[in-house]
Amino acid sequence: GVLLDRPRPAQEALAPVAEPKPLRIEVVSDVVCPWCYIGKRRLEKALALVDGEVAATLAWLPFELNPDMPHEGMARADYRRAKFGSPERSQSLDARVAAEGRGEGIEFAFERMARTPNTFAAHQLIDLAQRRGAAGPVVDALFRAYFEEARDIGDPGVLAGIAAQCGVAGWPDAAEVEAVRLVEENIRGLGISGVPTFILGRKIGVSGAHPPEALAAAIREAVS
Repeated sequence: GVLLDRPRPAQEALAPVAEPKPLRIEVVSDVVCPWCYIGKRRLEKALALVDGEVAATLAWLPFELNPDMPHEGMARADYRRAKFGSPERSQSLDARVAAEGRGEGIEFAFERMARTPNTFAAHQLIDLAQRRGAAGPVVDALFRAYFEEARDIGDPGVLAGIAAQCGVAGWPDAAEVEAVRLVEENIRGLGISGVPTFILGRKIGVSGAHPPEALAAAIREAVS
């Protein structure tokens, strides 16, 4: 008789499975930058597109959009007037951001936001969370608190609540103030002046909240 179903040798049967390539993605961002919140959501979608190809680790790097902001922050209406000249221009920019945000499942609460905070303490909290392996949840909680819940993320009580909610032990005593300041100075020294900026494996820098497909293409290029 003829053996129709001859078993194949094992090495022939198993196609080699490509290991996902490791990639460190450094995200330079500020928690009062709406495009950084949008960019975070788009990065998550981009990482889903390269799932199985790339094993990414994220690191969050501090950047203050308003390094000269008073420690206690200021009224958002005053800040926006100083920055954009008129309430109308500020509102039209907010409307554009809100429309983009809705596409990413973010409900920006611009009309309820009373204050623009100083974000240096928030960056210290992110840094501490990063050392504790909880940066992602803390960054998310800060963005959500500020942009969707209209809370003052410069307020020590708000920051303590977020630290507790995300299980970050040692806040604020274990914050490394000078280390965070130094990292930010180094970032500015690299010539980075806008956020979000994604540094892919120290090879490629992508500035802006690009669509997930464009970010995924840059990620693939960085590991090729």
